[in-house]
Amino acid sequence: MFIIQLTFSDNKSQAKDYMEGHKKWLQTGFDKGIFVLSGSLQPNAGGGIIAVDVSKQEIEEIIAEDPFVIENVVKSEIIELTPSEADERLSFLLDNRF
Repeated sequence: MFIIQLTFSDNKSQAKDYMEGHKKWLQTGFDKGIFVLSGSLQPNAGGGIIAVDVSKQEIEEIIAEDPFVIENVVKSEIIELTPSEADERLSFLLDNRF
């Protein structure tokens, strides 16, 4: 499992120019079952994603395809997490241990 932090760079003002492509990229991740959660970092600092069922190399390749990353609107940080315990509402995440 991976936690991806997308922090706005100095090119933050260009986000509106690439938002449509970024949203399509996110939807592709959800459609493929890789992304299980995404949202905004507050206050207006960027975004975050939780990804499952991929290797480190695969998630690096996927993140590199984000228009926000390509155009340097955000800087990405990929954090690998091996879950060991979860509330029963999130127990499905325990099945995704790499």
